[in-house]
Amino acid sequence: MTSDLILVTGATGYIASRLIPQLLNRGYRIRALARQPQRLKNKSWFLQVEVIQGDVMEPSTLALAFEGVHTAYYLIHNMASGRGYTERELEGARNFARVAEVAGVQHIIYLGGLADEEQHIAPHMRSRIETGATLRQAKVPVTEFRAGVIAGSGSISFEMIRFMTELFPIIPAPVWVKNKSQPISTQNVIDYLLAALGNWNGHGLVFEIGGPNVTTYQELMLCYARARGYKRGFLLLPYVPVWFMAFGIGLTTPVPSPIAYALVGGLSSDSVVMHNDARKIYPEVNLIDFESTVREALTHLHPHKIERVWDD
Repeated sequence: MTSDLILVTGATGYIASRLIPQLLNRGYRIRALARQPQRLKNKSWFLQVEVIQGDVMEPSTLALAFEGVHTAYYLIHNMASGRGYTERELEGARNFARVAEVAGVQHIIYLGGLADEEQHIAPHMRSRIETGATLRQAKVPVTEFRAGVIAGSGSISFEMIRFMTELFPIIPAPVWVKNKSQPISTQNVIDYLLAALGNWNGHGLVFEIGGPNVTTYQELMLCYARARGYKRGFLLLPYVPVWFMAFGIGLTTPVPSPIAYALVGGLSSDSVVMHNDARKIYPEVNLIDFESTVREALTHLHPHKIERVWDD
């Protein structure tokens, strides 16, 4: 049991909505920050947390949220807001870090994106990395976890893969579906976010996190197909504009086109762990393979239904 007060941002989002119950189980006091707090009322844990309305784009709404906070989780992105979202990402992170510093917050834990920042990468992935750098401009120590495809029912990346595989016996795709990926289960992401609270060996550092297997985006879809008992083939196209793919995904899956545009662009480069420090610092995290994650996800969610947690 601990008396530390933890602030969780993006409380209506995917990772936050799964992190909060596990923080409560560990005895932490939770303050949830959301732009639309009423959307949390159907959560089983709603009455166990303090809910505050706020928006990182409006710094004046943040001061009250930070009062008495020991650690703050930054679990926010702006992909759904469309054109110009990368600038808004940085502005929001800058506002958040400044107010956190003034309030005397001891620790920020941030979940970003996994990519080689020395290579040419999509704006979405570059924005995730720059958001972490922006958070570190203040004096509050930031522990950053960089993840690629997060595998679990409700994850945007996973659901995009899932619905494409469900819908098309022959999946049209660009040749870069053969790029490398190191997916990580939702539970393992939560495990790392929790471990950063109690294990201070990684305090203020940047970690790349992934599951036990390096594969390709094509194999991820084939793995899902096998779990469903499907046979799937691919029609690999030499060049498909990102906007065209995003438009098609928006029409055929529940993932909105602006989010699909950002994600599809991110798939155009490898997303693998190059520095495995997280396994050394957090050995308590037991990695789950992608196939097991898929089978677990399908036991909890009908393959044709989805929790639209990204609508915020």
